[in-house]
Amino acid sequence: MLKLNSIEVVYDRAVLVLRGISLEVPEQRIVTLLGSNGAGKSTTLKAVSGLLKPERGEIITGSVEFAGERIDHRGPEEIVKLGVTLVMEGRRVFQDLTAEENLRAGAHTRRNGAEIKRDLELVYEYFPKLGERRTLKAGYLSGGEQQMLAIGRALMARPRLILLDEPSLGLAPLLVEEIFQIIQRLNQEEKLTVLLVEQNAAMALAVAQYGYVMENGRIVLDGETTSLRANADVKEFYLGLTEVGKRKSYRDIKHYRRRKRWLS
Repeated sequence: MLKLNSIEVVYDRAVLVLRGISLEVPEQRIVTLLGSNGAGKSTTLKAVSGLLKPERGEIITGSVEFAGERIDHRGPEEIVKLGVTLVMEGRRVFQDLTAEENLRAGAHTRRNGAEIKRDLELVYEYFPKLGERRTLKAGYLSGGEQQMLAIGRALMARPRLILLDEPSLGLAPLLVEEIFQIIQRLNQEEKLTVLLVEQNAAMALAVAQYGYVMENGRIVLDGETTSLRANADVKEFYLGLTEVGKRKSYRDIKHYRRRKRWLS
C-alpha cells in the first residue's frame, strides 16, 4: 500500500535528515519503525503525509507511493483525501473544542452526514471513554483520553493507512496497553493499515508484523518482528536485554556502539 523509494530529505536546504530511506507497508498490516531520538522516524512520517514544507523541509530525491500513485508532490489535504492520516506526536487536540467537536473536525474533508454520524459512533465503540466525555472540552481530558481523541479524530477521515507517531509517549503502562490493543483491533476488524513509530520497542514489536530499524537517517535492519525480537542487536540496544534474555542495567546500555555489520 505504501512504498518509499530511496528518499532523501533536507531541512533549510542544508541539513540532510533522511539518507536514502526505502520501506514498504503492505495492505492491512502493522509495520513499525524503531530508532533512537533523532534517527529520522518522525521526518519519515511527515514525508509521507506532506507535512515537510511547513517545517522548511523537502524531499530532494526518491519517491513516495500510496496505492501505486506518487504522492510526494501532493499537499497534505490531498493526501488525507486519498486515505492517509497522521497522528502526530504530543496529543495535539483542539483544547477549546469538545471531544465530539474534535472528532467532527477530523471529517472536514467529507460531505455525507449519515456516514460521518455512523463513523462517529464507531469511534465511540472503540473508545468508550470518549463517548462518556463527548461534551467535555478536550483540554480537560486526561493524557490518555487526549491520545485516544487524536487517534479517533484521524479515524474520522476514514483512512486506509494511519501513521502513528509515538502514541505511548508520556502515558501510564496500563493506558499504553489499552491503546495498543485498540490499534490491533482496528487492524484486524476494520482492516486498517498502520505505520507505527514508537520508542516502546517491546510494545511495538508485540503488535506489528514487520519492522524497520533506523539509525542516523538510514534503515540499518528490517524483518518480521519475530526475527527482530530474537536479534541480538535489537535485544541489546532496544529491548535492554542480554543474549540470554536478562534485563541489562542502564549503565551497560547507554554507552553502546553500533555493530559494524549494521552499517554494511
